[in-house]
Amino acid sequence: MTAMNIVLSRIKKRITPFTMLVVIVLTGISALWFFPASTIPAETEFRLLDGRKLSLQDLRGRPVLVNFWATNCPPCIEELPELMQLYRELHPRGLEIIGVSAAYDPPIVVQEFVQRRGIAYPVALDLDGKIARAFGGVAYVPTTYILASNGNVVLKYAGRLDVAKARRIIAKYLKPAS
Repeated sequence: MTAMNIVLSRIKKRITPFTMLVVIVLTGISALWFFPASTIPAETEFRLLDGRKLSLQDLRGRPVLVNFWATNCPPCIEELPELMQLYRELHPRGLEIIGVSAAYDPPIVVQEFVQRRGIAYPVALDLDGKIARAFGGVAYVPTTYILASNGNVVLKYAGRLDVAKARRIIAKYLKPAS
């Protein structure tokens, strides 16, 4: 018997049906995390800090970057200057960015944070977690989604956004530069 066969036979003896079930469940959860649903419901509505409502349906035809963040999240704060620069550069060509504050962030804290940092793109409050649920649940901040002009999710990124990668993806859906 070869060394490989010995190792395989030992592994087979230790794998119980429960262990296999745990592996299958974890694999399924991982697949859902890394391969998000292809679309987010068009009726998903954002309540913006200024009181306006905005839905994904209103934004069809434009690429949309949705960034879930929190005021006490260091990576969220670190990526803000790059997101603001992306908005300044690409909003005129059709990009919309919506920041979605974490459900636990009090509205007054979010409002003060946005004013202090000079965030120009729309920021939504998700006080009841409804927006995060529409996106399949957001386990970590920052988490960013890029939606194509037709509403399909083309990127889900947990952690500090790779803005160069995001820019390449978004470029495919922008109006030509004038």
